[in-house]
Amino acid sequence: MCDKNTVFQEKKTINAGGRLLDFSEPKVMGILNITPDSFYPESRVQTTAAALVKAEKMLSDGAAILDIGAYSSRPGASDIPPEEEQARLLPVITAIKRQFPQAILSIDTFRASVAEASIAEGADIINDISGGELDPLMFETIGRLQVPYILMHMRGTPITMASLTQYDNMFKEIMQYFSSKLAVLNSLNVHDIILDPGFGFAKTADQNLRLLNNLELFKTTGLPVLAGLSRKKTIWQTLGISSNEALNGTTVLNTIALMKGASLLRVHDVKEAAEAVKLVSSLS
Repeated sequence: MCDKNTVFQEKKTINAGGRLLDFSEPKVMGILNITPDSFYPESRVQTTAAALVKAEKMLSDGAAILDIGAYSSRPGASDIPPEEEQARLLPVITAIKRQFPQAILSIDTFRASVAEASIAEGADIINDISGGELDPLMFETIGRLQVPYILMHMRGTPITMASLTQYDNMFKEIMQYFSSKLAVLNSLNVHDIILDPGFGFAKTADQNLRLLNNLELFKTTGLPVLAGLSRKKTIWQTLGISSNEALNGTTVLNTIALMKGASLLRVHDVKEAAEAVKLVSSLS
């Protein structure tokens, strides 16, 4: 949709565990939180059995990727040690891969040790909210493992990010951030990269909406762009509702993201997002 603005040749595929993910048509990533405190209660599962049920539903609803997280990144969430994060993740990865061997699994972690253990257990992609900022070993680990990497923009940590929303030029600063990170990753021979501008991470509701309205700017990198807007505060704060009531608002913003060139929607509600993809793709 944004080819005329692309500076570099657009990358349409990434290699995830020997399988090609083709972004010629946008894909949906389903959120699976193995946490007790993620911001949207319905996304939480506490047992491997519950994770399998949820995984099956998301895959049948059209998820191309399952994004599994065991560390809540909502503002003010409790910190947990890497050992606990890993203990939550690994049994779920093993079980999903056993029951759904063709499922592509992304692991939502900023810790290199957790990333490495997860890939060894069968995961395919690493989704790092910190862009390598919170663990200096992350980029080296991704380069050594040669796995796809989701590079997100954030400032500070999940605990401090809400106080770090001052920008002189938000788009310029985010693009400079991506440019410097991509140079390092490319030097490590990491080329299967997805960009995530980080909606809600060190950004106010107004900044998130401006970011969405200019999402096509990130397509100039030639890389697939992820939009993670699902049920976030920008929606329910703007509408004066709760996250439980934010599905309609999520679908509206996801539709805008698709029309602005998003290649991947990270969502709690897979069926609705897959329908949005199908309808928007039918316009072209």
